[in-house]
Amino acid sequence: MAEIKNYTMNFGPQHPAAHGVLRLILELDGEVVQHADPHVGLLHRATEKLAENKPFNQSIGYMDRLDYVSMMCNEHGYVLAIEKLLGITPPLRAQYIRVMFDEITRILNHLMWIGAHALDIGAMTVFLYAFREREDLMDCYEAVSGARMHATYYRPGGVYRDLPGAMPKYKSSMWHSEKDVKKLNEERSGSLLDFIWNFTQRFPKCVDDYETLLTDNRIWKQRTVGIGVVSRQRALNLGFTGPMLRGSGVEWDLRKKQPYAVYDKMDFDIPIGKEGDCYDRYLVRVEEMRQSNKIIRQCVQWLRDNPGPVIIDDHKIIPPHREEMKDDMESLIHHFKLFTEGYCVPEGESYAAVEHPKGEFGVYIVSDGANKPYRVKVRAAGFPHLAAMNEMVKGHMIADVVAVIGSQDIVFGEIDR
Repeated sequence: MAEIKNYTMNFGPQHPAAHGVLRLILELDGEVVQHADPHVGLLHRATEKLAENKPFNQSIGYMDRLDYVSMMCNEHGYVLAIEKLLGITPPLRAQYIRVMFDEITRILNHLMWIGAHALDIGAMTVFLYAFREREDLMDCYEAVSGARMHATYYRPGGVYRDLPGAMPKYKSSMWHSEKDVKKLNEERSGSLLDFIWNFTQRFPKCVDDYETLLTDNRIWKQRTVGIGVVSRQRALNLGFTGPMLRGSGVEWDLRKKQPYAVYDKMDFDIPIGKEGDCYDRYLVRVEEMRQSNKIIRQCVQWLRDNPGPVIIDDHKIIPPHREEMKDDMESLIHHFKLFTEGYCVPEGESYAAVEHPKGEFGVYIVSDGANKPYRVKVRAAGFPHLAAMNEMVKGHMIADVVAVIGSQDIVFGEIDR
């Protein structure tokens, strides 16, 4: 008989299922994976080194570009680390706004994940459904910050500005008649909070639609049940966090265990899995979308009833109002100094972690008392999950590699930062 040797195959980096620029070198025996070697370095943008060469307040926008599907959650981690060093606490209203947008971001992330994961495995419809809902949430991002994705909305001391009282509206054009536009603008007649409230009322039905398409679908179950199994103890040993850890049955969520902002005032549950396979991780994330929806509703109700400041009133850290800057010399100086030099942060070190949609996202900052950080280190949520790729796909088929990558919810921006 002919001697069959293993052969090596390149997966990615320009593969549609690589979720960025992941390159995997697969050692195969026929179609069975013997070894998987993930290669990072194809995207590296030196985010941390760039942050060390800029004033503290100029790197917030870089954080958006780490995991570019979970923009405001990245900002939250960075801003919390700076606030710890400065010893400041944002106003309560700002904390509620942050929690609301963290959860909007979690839904945005999970919608992207469910659409891409299903598309990788061969289900097209879910992708179109998920992007329909993402569009509404992107409008919320745009309403508060002016940008659809890279918001730079969180600032040390609070958020950039209060929630707008009106939503942008569609105008009639060669594509949309007056009648169409009137229907499109029905939900946009109130404030941003009204728009979000309307979204939270219809979103659970949308999640039901995704589940109708996938949860009991026999092809979906054949492709995900028993694939990429990670036991409870192994998930802990490998440093998993977020849905990857909860899918293996560990009830660990920073929003409950180490609450930040106003999560200790929120009523929500932590979904966990049993088997630790791709299917359990799918179920955990779907339930997380429902829980995030519940948190957003609590925040909207509180924000409606409690007006107030959304950022601290210290012009050494926060730029003065535009009108003051035009009239008052001292405000002009504050404004100029802030945007050219930033502010000096007391010597010390701080670590702040948030429950990012993908797991624990942490930012470690060392300050030497200057206006720039001496050292910035980002703990990317997805990196330990990618490191476990070999263990998770060994013995599976090539097609299962795609299912495992999808269930890890990898975005390369934060892994190869």
